[in-house]
Amino acid sequence: MKQKKTAECYKQGSLFATEVPVWHERSGKVSSVWLSICEEERNQTRDLMGRMTHLSNLTKAYRQVRRNGGSSGVDNQSIAEFGVWFKNHYKEFQEELISGTYVPQPVKGVQIPKPKGGYRQLGIPTVKDRVVQQAINQVLQPIYDPKFSESSFGFRPRRGAHDALRRACEIVNSGKSTVVDVDLAKFFDEVNHQRLLWLLSTRIGDKRMLSLISRILKTDILQGGLSNQRIKGTPQGSPLSPLLSNIVLDELDQELTRRGLDFVRYADDVQIFVGSQQAAERVHNSIIGFIENVMLLKVNREKSGIKPSYKVNFLGHSLLANGKLGLSKQSEERLKDKLKEITRRNRGVSFEQVIQELRSLLQGWMQYFKYASMGRKLKSLDGWLRRRLKCYRLKQCKRVIGIVRFLTSLGVEKTLSWRTALSGKGWWRLSNSPAISIGMNNLWFAKQNYYSLSENYQRQSRSPL
Repeated sequence: MKQKKTAECYKQGSLFATEVPVWHERSGKVSSVWLSICEEERNQTRDLMGRMTHLSNLTKAYRQVRRNGGSSGVDNQSIAEFGVWFKNHYKEFQEELISGTYVPQPVKGVQIPKPKGGYRQLGIPTVKDRVVQQAINQVLQPIYDPKFSESSFGFRPRRGAHDALRRACEIVNSGKSTVVDVDLAKFFDEVNHQRLLWLLSTRIGDKRMLSLISRILKTDILQGGLSNQRIKGTPQGSPLSPLLSNIVLDELDQELTRRGLDFVRYADDVQIFVGSQQAAERVHNSIIGFIENVMLLKVNREKSGIKPSYKVNFLGHSLLANGKLGLSKQSEERLKDKLKEITRRNRGVSFEQVIQELRSLLQGWMQYFKYASMGRKLKSLDGWLRRRLKCYRLKQCKRVIGIVRFLTSLGVEKTLSWRTALSGKGWWRLSNSPAISIGMNNLWFAKQNYYSLSENYQRQSRSPL
């Protein structure tokens, strides 16, 4: 009955209707109702290339790529240089795309380290290819996004991390505080091309568009002077990858919905909420089987697991039992690592520059984590950071006489200044001595334009998440 009602909603609406039936029936077969709706969609999407290659859409795509910035690809053509080329050759550009003779250039491969170790593979297409992908995205996004699950929040218009966290808090507050944390192993590198193209072909009727996306997916990666053929994956860094990832993972969203489970997904970070350990174990085993056997993706079994909500690390936060947010241990450690790097005493930069770098980092950090309950943690972190800054500033004095002159300039009594400078203590012990506490007090730090985490946290105007 539910499937019939949803199908009627589609027939009465349009291609942009906001409901879709679950993909799979209880038997595991693909829903016949869903396939029927897909047939209607294919009939309405037989000329997507015409819309994609329209001058207004290509121009809009170029402007978006220009706003996003970024480096050039393997052809070394800058965004500005492409803009000049596009102005004079847009008709040739359109013809290449429509005729199917357009061939994407290899993607520049870049690996960046992950916070927890290992590397994340990024791909930098040429500016021309980025414009093509952005133009495709602008045509497909309005078709797909309204049908995505309400529990999906990543890479979607008018949705963000705080929306995902708000929904997670609501579920935990309802009593479902046991979390099945599903970690997809190297998701962007493991997407099965054949299955993705099949998913696209169920709803897209324009074979030229499907052929173009296929060529984009199979573009070689140029890394370390070697060109590697890509047989799977959608490397992060391209304008089209976020949408394609949501199209792939929407199948998981619909399966979780069919099972009546409460979940929140942000990109490839999936959190499923249940009311007991027994239910969690049952869901954990069955959903991993679905992901690996049906979706043909890999699950990192070492990182996936069952845990109470206050131990999860969802978008950098823990989920407290009262439906509030906490700061996850991993986020706290990651911040401290960044602060240690900035305040490393052998950096050789001015104290003023260190203060400015800290302010830039901490302001953005606070804006993101402002909803977390972390007053005590920030007070302790502030004290630790001030001591590191005291060490940094004292070391810049270099000699005993330099420390004495610095402390006396701060109003410290001369005898105490000499006693402190001659104490022979290491920088860390010295930073906690009475003379340093007198001279380099909180008022002094405020004059240096220091950004206090605890003080700004207390002043922050935070409406309930």
